[in-house]
Amino acid sequence: MPGSASRRTVLAAALAAATAPVAAGAAPAAATVPVSAPGGETGPRAPGTVANRFWSAYPDWRSGTAEGTRAVAGRRPGLVLETPLGRTDHTDPHTGLTSTWEYARWTSPAHAPAVPATEVVASWNARTPAGTWLQVELSGTYSDGTDTPWYVMGRWASGDTDIRRTSVDDQTDGRSSVWTDTFAVDDPASGLRLAAYRLRLTLYRRPGTALTPTVWRLGAMASDVPDRFTVPASAPGPARELAVPRYSQNTHIGQYPEYDNGGEAWCSPTSSQMVVEYWGRGPSAEDLAWVNPAFADPQVCHAARFTYDFQYAGCGNWSFNTAYAATYPDLNAVVTRLRSLTELETLIRAGIPVITSQSFHKEELTGAGYGTSGHLMTVVGFTPDGDVVANDPASPDNEAVRRVYRRREWENIWLRTKRYDANGRVRSGTGGVCYVFWPVGPTPAQHRALRSLGLL
Repeated sequence: MPGSASRRTVLAAALAAATAPVAAGAAPAAATVPVSAPGGETGPRAPGTVANRFWSAYPDWRSGTAEGTRAVAGRRPGLVLETPLGRTDHTDPHTGLTSTWEYARWTSPAHAPAVPATEVVASWNARTPAGTWLQVELSGTYSDGTDTPWYVMGRWASGDTDIRRTSVDDQTDGRSSVWTDTFAVDDPASGLRLAAYRLRLTLYRRPGTALTPTVWRLGAMASDVPDRFTVPASAPGPARELAVPRYSQNTHIGQYPEYDNGGEAWCSPTSSQMVVEYWGRGPSAEDLAWVNPAFADPQVCHAARFTYDFQYAGCGNWSFNTAYAATYPDLNAVVTRLRSLTELETLIRAGIPVITSQSFHKEELTGAGYGTSGHLMTVVGFTPDGDVVANDPASPDNEAVRRVYRRREWENIWLRTKRYDANGRVRSGTGGVCYVFWPVGPTPAQHRALRSLGLL
């Protein structure tokens, strides 16, 4: 099966736990979710909405609460560790080793997204030299005025020698939970929402050194997408196809099985590597020296290793894939949701490919030749008829990666939030989740497209 679906399947089961089985082929209308309105009244929420907030400018890093960190100006403003608050011991759960680290913190101002959220996914862009790492946390205020705990959204380093890059399981307060990379309200039908949130960044380094991580971007996508099995059809826009490198994950089946069973589960890092190279970046020969020289496309093996989440035991952590992309010079990368295929066309027209997450039965996507409960592919363009041109890594070889998928089928499997499995049970869809990578110096057209979607 393309991709790695174990954690996505768990999330789907959790969100659909109260939903009884229904007959396959039934077509219920998309649900409206009751929410608290001013004065305590209840009403239907507006159609699916998304709000992005990213801290990346020098004034952003000067805001919030700095505890031992310092904002750095320049072409790419950032945050560094200046004066440690102290030392702490950290035991890596994946190696059992305990090490001592100096640390400092930065906490964002409280942010009330335009969309009181049922889900939040964090993104960060950073460099962590050997001997450093970072942790990202989220805390929020619910729509009833109560607060969440601080949830760990990731313990991350660009390498894997100081700590094992990891998400943290079993985080819940009984009202919300974190599933690998996603904060989620446990029962959206209750009307409970996350009304505001803060992000906390902790930077770590070896004691007695002057080392520091540098963080250029930190933020989150907050969303409340109503339950829907289908979405309205959109009208095709202008045709365009981008020249994105083509890599097959299946070329790597059996290679480095310690990273999620080898290439058969590498849809996410394979897609990420395609787009990294589209922007003219990639690992050096020195970076790739660890890869068996008999393996083709060693950069895909490299991407798998350095997106691997040791807790999730897979390469499909959304936040870790965008963080990996941003380790390359002057490249920004975020996880977001788009609300329509029209928004995706806006990015393609500006020359920005988009990595999308979707799940479907074999019969739901003509020409795919497979079904999946979780898969990433790269949209590189649209035909004159509006059909989707995708670099699909679930292909037998690199030459077969370019696919053309029917617009209406592809649009629905990507944007829906509910679907039926082979047994007629309700499962979740991603509701338009995608990765977007772009250079620090975008063209004017790219800048306009990104700003129109709240990414700048």
